[in-house]
Amino acid sequence: MSFLTVHNLSRIEKENLVINNISFKQQHLQKIAISGSTGSGKTTVLKMIAGLIQPNSGTIFFEGEKVIGPDEKLLPGHKGIAYLSQHFELRNNYWVHELMSMVNVMTDDEAEKIYAVCKVEHLLKRRTNQLSGGERQRIALAKLLVTAPKLLLLDEPFSNLDSLHKRMMQQVIVDITEQLQITCIMVSHDVQDVLSWADWIIVMKDGIIHQQNSPKHIYNNPIDSYTAELFGDFNLLVVSNTKDIMGIPLQELQKKQLLIRPENIQISAATNITQEDTIIKIDYYGSFDIIHVQVNEQIVKVKTKSLQFEIGERVFLSINPKDICYLSLG
Repeated sequence: MSFLTVHNLSRIEKENLVINNISFKQQHLQKIAISGSTGSGKTTVLKMIAGLIQPNSGTIFFEGEKVIGPDEKLLPGHKGIAYLSQHFELRNNYWVHELMSMVNVMTDDEAEKIYAVCKVEHLLKRRTNQLSGGERQRIALAKLLVTAPKLLLLDEPFSNLDSLHKRMMQQVIVDITEQLQITCIMVSHDVQDVLSWADWIIVMKDGIIHQQNSPKHIYNNPIDSYTAELFGDFNLLVVSNTKDIMGIPLQELQKKQLLIRPENIQISAATNITQEDTIIKIDYYGSFDIIHVQVNEQIVKVKTKSLQFEIGERVFLSINPKDICYLSLG
């Protein structure tokens, strides 16, 4: 039996089909990330799983028990599922320890472990109006965890955080799954958060599941430019612009485009005077450069750690055929 089963879920809002017949399963401790553009339905899915929004059709089963929507019960939500909204709220001017005691079902030792994981032990004696944004978010998270949920739903947990509090929140979420053994589903627009954390990625577009697979497969084998762009920079090349790039099997390119990540292209100085590919721009990012190379009628971006190239220099590009993703035209 799956830990969570979402089956043929649909939702209509203002006569618009915002979630269209989606299905997926989650196993215990499997980390699932949901990605997609704004308006793709990510938050709506999370709220339906949490029992906070009523689906128009379909079912959700959590540990074999049907999740009941707000139209079917007096108090919305499911006791085993916690949902952290990106628009969370804390009662103003309350002592933090008072907020925790209102909902805590844990023993003292269990609660202290949660406070340690959420890095809020030193905040318990403060009032909520004395907290920074990152501190308030971790308090809101700890407040959910002391209710002993088995599934945690995180909606854009890193939005509006500075770099310090974001790194702290990233570690907190890792520790929640590893130390507290709580299963998580996370919605995040940050590619690095999703790729490095998730076991499985669900890509949504216009209310449907557009693609789903492991992070490595999604990154290296996106089904189209929509999925590719969600997870990082890429080159989308046509046949006429590939003849000068060594390693591309031109015989396979009929009715296809080539999707190539910038880090998969190798760059070196031109080997002969007839080589015309030319560097037109270099973007410096500290640990790497993005080099823009004019190849026939298209710009090809190359990610490299080398600092030896200059604008105007003629170069030679090559690629391992295994690093090419082929997309059908149209």
